[in-house]
Amino acid sequence: VGEQVLLKCSFTSAAPITESLTLDWTYRPLTGGPMETIFHYQSVAYPTTVGKFKDRISWIGNIAKGDASIAIHSLVMSDNGTFICSVKNPPDV
Repeated sequence: VGEQVLLKCSFTSAAPITESLTLDWTYRPLTGGPMETIFHYQSVAYPTTVGKFKDRISWIGNIAKGDASIAIHSLVMSDNGTFICSVKNPPDV
């Protein structure tokens, strides 16, 4: 609580990395409910501007090195849940 956590995500792709690559981090609370996109990347990073993670997500990855990691700051107990990293690099998924 109150600390920062690194959510690590690494990927490899058989296709060359291009501007078509997209990355999404989604979150579902432990209590259930719908998945919520909390971070999007396509050429530049787009942390969420709404919801419980607004202004608390930092991009720390490096797409060229296959790193899609983020950091979440000022953690609270209700942040507990499932976080999923999804990278698509057409035609490779």
